[in-house]
Amino acid sequence: MWRKFRIIILLLILATVLQELWLDKADLAWKHNLYVAVYPINADGSEEVSAYLRGLSREDFEPMVEYFAEEAASYKLGLRRPIEVQLGTVVDEIPPEPPRNGSIFNTMLWSLKFRWFAWKNSPKVNIKSDIRLYLLYHDPNTSSMLGHSTALNKGRIGRVNLFASTAYAKKNLVVTAHELLHTLNATDKYDLHNNLPIYPDGYAEPNKMPLYPQNFAELMGGRVPQNTAEAYIPKSLRHTLIGEKTAHEIGWLK
Repeated sequence: MWRKFRIIILLLILATVLQELWLDKADLAWKHNLYVAVYPINADGSEEVSAYLRGLSREDFEPMVEYFAEEAASYKLGLRRPIEVQLGTVVDEIPPEPPRNGSIFNTMLWSLKFRWFAWKNSPKVNIKSDIRLYLLYHDPNTSSMLGHSTALNKGRIGRVNLFASTAYAKKNLVVTAHELLHTLNATDKYDLHNNLPIYPDGYAEPNKMPLYPQNFAELMGGRVPQNTAEAYIPKSLRHTLIGEKTAHEIGWLK
């Protein structure tokens, strides 16, 4: 009896994996635009953050939508607005943090917990979402450093740490856009030890002469290189580009 039960569970898991693989391929064919639901979360539980969340609107995310439209046009994608954002209601629960110990088992367990969280905490939006991003807002007056943001391409969900301040609004969109592309199979293109972009794929202008200083950040590279040892965080999406390697990973370039 127990053996049959285990077989049924394994078959259900296999069916889920195959369905997700099929959906991944269908989405990245870009035959239609993708709808992203963003769910704000008061990560501090403070009134300051609550006040900021009450002031959020769908229009606050329009610069990101327009950015993806412009970048997609540069690759002749054929969709006028490949990404559409819907602002969901505030979620009261906080998604599980990724493990500090990055073992395969712990990472898999966290992935399952995060997907379970998303299944339980996806308030309805007007159009069924293809991607769900949980935006954890922190008070910059009490949180000087933010935890690492992360996203899963399986399930297309992300956990994004942001500052609850208009002064950080443009940088927030850079972080959000970066994690959004992770849900579409884009990989990081910076050195995890020093956060410097990796040449050439992590550079927005790898063929620029002279190479330094760069004028833009490659979105998945994360920073604008000034020389081999220095790079700064872009102030807004206007200071970033989507490079060819990233475009290939997300299906914009064959």
